[in-house]
Amino acid sequence: MKNTLIVMGLFSALGIHAQIGINKDNVSNGSVSLEFGNTENKGIILPYVSDKSGIIENGTLLFDTTDNKVKYLKDTNTWFDLSVDTSGTANLGMQANDRVEQPGAKVSISTGSGGTNTTQGVLVLADDDRAMVLPKVASPHLNIISPSAGMLVYDTVKRQLAVYNGTVWTFWKP
Repeated sequence: MKNTLIVMGLFSALGIHAQIGINKDNVSNGSVSLEFGNTENKGIILPYVSDKSGIIENGTLLFDTTDNKVKYLKDTNTWFDLSVDTSGTANLGMQANDRVEQPGAKVSISTGSGGTNTTQGVLVLADDDRAMVLPKVASPHLNIISPSAGMLVYDTVKRQLAVYNGTVWTFWKP
């Protein structure tokens, strides 16, 4: 029921062109398309993908179920591994029954594309001058009790990106 309500909410946002704050009253500044509140120890779960051959949009983030790794696309044909884990083991039970591709499923968030954005993806932040702010969690490896494979958060203690691949957390700092 909860998943159905979330999907319905995302689809209802198809025609909305604005900045969005999830679990917060407003976004922090005008350069943000999508921002998550930091009142709970929760993160974003990336889409689980088994065939990424048709994905060509640089900057795409996903959880690749063929090798159980979190990846992002750079240079149109190079997938960069954010997991840095050679075990390749992950519990995919969370989405085991719901992994049917819905080609028409898409939510696009922008301030001015007028619903005409053609970028492929389930959630597309279409502005070219705004960004997404990840959920902020202090020490996610200690405070997120049951993380799911493909989870992303910003670690406010270490001040870096935290990625969970279903087995281990990896941390990225520029």
